[in-house]
Amino acid sequence: MDLSNRTVLVVGGTSGIGRELARRFAASGSTVAVGGRSTEALSELAGEGFGTISMDVTDSASVTSARDAVLDRYPELDTVVTMPGVMLMEDLRDPAHFEAAERTIDTNLVGTIRVIDAFTPHLVRRGIGTFITVTSGIAFLPFPPMPTYAASKAAVHAYSEALRAQLDGTGVGVVELVPPAVATAGQEKVNPHALPLDGFATEVMQLLSADPTPREIVVEAALVHRWAERDGTYDDLVAQRSRALSMLPGREA
Repeated sequence: MDLSNRTVLVVGGTSGIGRELARRFAASGSTVAVGGRSTEALSELAGEGFGTISMDVTDSASVTSARDAVLDRYPELDTVVTMPGVMLMEDLRDPAHFEAAERTIDTNLVGTIRVIDAFTPHLVRRGIGTFITVTSGIAFLPFPPMPTYAASKAAVHAYSEALRAQLDGTGVGVVELVPPAVATAGQEKVNPHALPLDGFATEVMQLLSADPTPREIVVEAALVHRWAERDGTYDDLVAQRSRALSMLPGREA
């Protein structure tokens, strides 16, 4: 992927990984717009020179309106990064967890589908472009305190595979980014092994610029998650990660 002359929309790019990737695309020479809900964050990004679009991926009308605004301002749009995501802990012994589960699915999975559906006709008409979906190492190696997050990201992985197959021959590619725990959005407080954001973003951009571009962007720190089943480490690693259930109120590991 030539990163120096693309027109990129990063949905969910107002903070964390998305914000850093937006900055990296821009630093490489691409034109970058960011979509998100936070008015304050969008204002800050506009001050850095980014195009900004108000967008709530849980609202179909908001996504459609944002799509129209983006394509009006950036008719040459060729790259859509879809990374809406919420990470919520749930105690599955308590039926009250359902609200968190529903919110997670609507944001992480259905929100991703809404964005892809909004921009697929445009990219297919152009006959060239790329969707970059964002899953997680947790999609392949569950983290038991966050069951619906893991399920939603596993679903985005499966959806990405199907999307790639259905878009074959259109000129539109699908690349899946599989982050490990990254030291942003408070991850560094609960996970001392979280990867520094700067190093993660550098590795991601290096992988994206490879020829050919990999179907999956898996940084070295995420390989242990991505290939746990293949490598025969899955059961032991899930057992280790299950100790974190002690994080749930009233639970012991």
